Amino acid sequence: MDVLAVTGYGETWIAINGDQVHHSVIISSKGDRLDWPCQHPDDLSPAHFQAVCQMGVELLIFGSGRRLQFPAANCLQGLIQLGLGVETMDTQAACRTYNILAGEGRHVAAALIVQRPD
Repeated sequence: MDVLAVTGYGETWIAINGDQVHHSVIISSKGDRLDWPCQHPDDLSPAHFQAVCQMGVELLIFGSGRRLQFPAANCLQGLIQLGLGVETMDTQAACRTYNILAGEGRHVAAALIVQRPD
């Protein structure tokens, strides 16, 4: 299994192992990569985090877009019930943090919001 890495990013895109995407995505150090139907933190619901509950990771790094914005507490309830840690930061910081932790062999996921241009 190859560990997925964020190999680049800009304001409206992320590169995952060299593949540039222009939409939100969930990746994990276990090789999972899922398109994520969320364009802004205000759009989040508990259903947006269900896929992460099935990934068997110990920590979720949530990238909230261009600026730090915390999801509503009810959105994270399923993760909390499973004992998963959640760290929130802007998407670019989340990309860097995910790469460091995944590179250390940690079982982590990153849910990264890629916002469209204003």
